Amino acid sequence: MESSKSLTAWQKSQQFIPGGVNSPVRNFSKVGKHPRFIDRGNGSKVYDIDGNEYIDYVASWGPLVLGHAHPDVVEAVTVVAASGTSFGAPTLLETELAEIIVNAVPSIEQVRLVNSGTEATMSAIRVARGYTGRDKILKIDGCYHGHVDYLLAKAGSGVATFGLSDSGGVPEDFARNTLTVPFNDTDAVKKAIAANTDEIACLILEPIMGNMGIIPPRDGYLDALREITEQNGIILIFDEVITGFRVAFGGAQSYYNVTPDMTCLGKIIGGGLPVGAYGGKREIMQCVAPEGDVYQAGTLSGNPLAVSAGITTLKKLSESGVYEQLEERAATLANGLADATQKHGIDAWHSRVGSMLMLYFTSETVTDADGARTADTDRFRQYFWGLLERGVSIAPSQFEAGFVSLVHTEDDINTTVKAASEVLSQL
Repeated sequence: MESSKSLTAWQKSQQFIPGGVNSPVRNFSKVGKHPRFIDRGNGSKVYDIDGNEYIDYVASWGPLVLGHAHPDVVEAVTVVAASGTSFGAPTLLETELAEIIVNAVPSIEQVRLVNSGTEATMSAIRVARGYTGRDKILKIDGCYHGHVDYLLAKAGSGVATFGLSDSGGVPEDFARNTLTVPFNDTDAVKKAIAANTDEIACLILEPIMGNMGIIPPRDGYLDALREITEQNGIILIFDEVITGFRVAFGGAQSYYNVTPDMTCLGKIIGGGLPVGAYGGKREIMQCVAPEGDVYQAGTLSGNPLAVSAGITTLKKLSESGVYEQLEERAATLANGLADATQKHGIDAWHSRVGSMLMLYFTSETVTDADGARTADTDRFRQYFWGLLERGVSIAPSQFEAGFVSLVHTEDDINTTVKAASEVLSQL
């Protein structure tokens, strides 16, 4: 498959942009070689600047549940752009999107729009600290909540330890109030709380881990966290930047029937444009300025372009049968991949929730970040390039989720399974 134009473009981009990319994993550093530069997308396909076509399961890392360049989204953004792209003042569209979110997500009584998932988690934690008057936060090993200093913390040597800086440029002091425990381990949460009585403001987690592949919660895990945090006056925050409006219209909290105190959203609520949001109980959200003393602001927050794309997308997702359709197509793909790995004797763990899925090259049962880390990343690298050469685009990392959209066809799924089987037979 020809890629000389992408190689030339990458060589030029590296002169002006660190690594030649504006987000690290796009660099293909986890799989080697050079990235493909995308020219355009349409429906379930993307096309690179060399003219190659790919069935796309990256979906801009999750937002494009309606596919690329959905005509209704394009029309909505075009109409709004003609009237102005940003005003720094309230618009009716902001209220319309906020109302849809509040009506859909069980935990949200009020919501504040921001510009990214990182802004959403950062702001939610600040509000939780302001509301409780406590400083420490509890996070889960392997859950990613954006590039906030105190959230770039890795687990230490104990079961429940103070976070250690996991990035250059982040002083250890910034992470010292961050406690880290394993996913799906309620005993570790209890121990962390017991060792820090009345000091923890919030517990933040992805209810379905989406940045170590796809790792669902064990039965009863989220319910137990809800009970434990309520007993200890700790704000429970669900980071649903990935899962919000993806696994169900009301997000993972609706899917599992567990209501947190606060929720962070992103991706799908912007219909492919930059967006984020955080919300929760009214009494908590009233801490936010100008009603309260927790400050948060943003020049482009709630801008008409992102809001109009989000409204259009969410209205489409509210239609009857949408999530059943996503479930059916994702199940067909996941089952086909599982059959292929079994046919060719490949050790693999398959994980899927709704239209999110992952194939780990490991013989282990993956229930937490440590289990995910047993995956054979070299084998994944071969799998990735084999698929790409056959016109199938998945995320260039063993630990990034794959996404099925409403526009993936039966032919797309069959072509993907056939390509995967061919690649797996050669591993």
